[in-house]
Amino acid sequence: MLDSMVNRRIAEILRSGQPDESLIVQGWVRTKRELKDFTFIEVNDGSSLANLQVILDQDLPEYDKILKKLNTGASVEVAGVLVASVGKGQRVELKAEKVKVCGEADPETYPLQKKRHSFEFLRTIGHLRSRTNSFGAVFRVRNACANAIHQFFQERGFLWVQTPIITASDCEGAGELFSVTSLNLKDVPHTETQAVDYSKDFFGRPTYLTVSGQLEAEVMAMAFAQVYTFGPTFRAENSNTSRHLAEFWMVEPEMAFCNLQGNMDLAEAFLKHIFQYVMETCSEDLEFFNQRIDNTVLATAENIINNQFERITYTKAIALLEKADVKFEYPVSWGLDLQSEHERYLCEQLFHKPAIVTDYPAQIKAFYMRLNEDENTVRAMDILAPKIGEIIGGSQREERLEVLERRIIAQGLKTEDLWWYLDLRRYGTVPHAGFGLGFERLVQFMTGMGNIRDVIPFPRTPQNAEF
Repeated sequence: MLDSMVNRRIAEILRSGQPDESLIVQGWVRTKRELKDFTFIEVNDGSSLANLQVILDQDLPEYDKILKKLNTGASVEVAGVLVASVGKGQRVELKAEKVKVCGEADPETYPLQKKRHSFEFLRTIGHLRSRTNSFGAVFRVRNACANAIHQFFQERGFLWVQTPIITASDCEGAGELFSVTSLNLKDVPHTETQAVDYSKDFFGRPTYLTVSGQLEAEVMAMAFAQVYTFGPTFRAENSNTSRHLAEFWMVEPEMAFCNLQGNMDLAEAFLKHIFQYVMETCSEDLEFFNQRIDNTVLATAENIINNQFERITYTKAIALLEKADVKFEYPVSWGLDLQSEHERYLCEQLFHKPAIVTDYPAQIKAFYMRLNEDENTVRAMDILAPKIGEIIGGSQREERLEVLERRIIAQGLKTEDLWWYLDLRRYGTVPHAGFGLGFERLVQFMTGMGNIRDVIPFPRTPQNAEF
């Protein structure tokens, strides 16, 4: 019988299933409730926050034998007929005609029982935490965000490019890099001066895990005009906080023939599109976050979607912060970078909506950002959002060869290491711009989750590389 029936996902059944439909459901038991003549089980397959209630009548073949195996966490395949639900909460439930227990779960040792577990505890069982309501909702929202990102760029004619994970470039110049080597660390070859002899290494030179695909994306933008990357990046920053990951995903579009204004316009439209898409496709999950995690989740999403972002220069932002009737932990002064508390004050206390801060001091920004005519500021832009601070960072890139060379040298980098990047300015240079979005920070912002480790399936942090 099982082979001839239609297999349906629970989200689809709850949305459009009709009484008298015969179907198969496959999933994991969340709860079991035994009564005198029948048993209720709640089954979830990850497709929705809600479970499907299944009724097992005592005249079911091998009822008692099956019941002993139907514990929380067990995987099941149930064939049956949908019936109208007489209880509250859902339209239909499944009256089982045949039940197959695919994999049992020992109720004495299975760690996810019907109670609330702390996120700290769930991080210790990362291989099972996705089966909980909270993490099921997180990863459905994460999936919707990824889909919205691709949809946004593909509809606008962008080319998705895959930039290298192994690179010889330090895009940010911060030096927080993971080295990649095939050398035997117990017997590292050395040169005559006792330096590591990288000529004996796999690539013949020092290489690292990428911190950004931006520079390579600029290469592709010089041929395809509009491109974007969406992939993993790595930072060897020894920060064991709720805001940092050593491995995370970045979205980085690059646009040729684009200036700072066009960059800001695209970034604002991009954020609005993602929030609108997730509101439409994951409304149940966002309602869950609003009720259980952060009661401002829905209001925050509406704020992003319905407001035109404030646009302000860094110089003006500093002036407003200096006048603020607030005691900040970090100093405010022209030439210093904005801290999260400053960014949040601007969005939450002054503007009550997202803000885009532009034209930062050149000395605190990367070499590739276009120098303004004042020679003191660059055409950078950061999008600041309530509750989180910076969520997008970008700039118009420096397209002038001589200026770029000067900036590289001023930041202590070697022009010969970036010869190919400089070639882009020698051969057909154009004004161009781009930005970067930390994917996990977006998901954290959207869901209200307090720790960034809880919005990625397998977090990589200092002293932690489980799985």
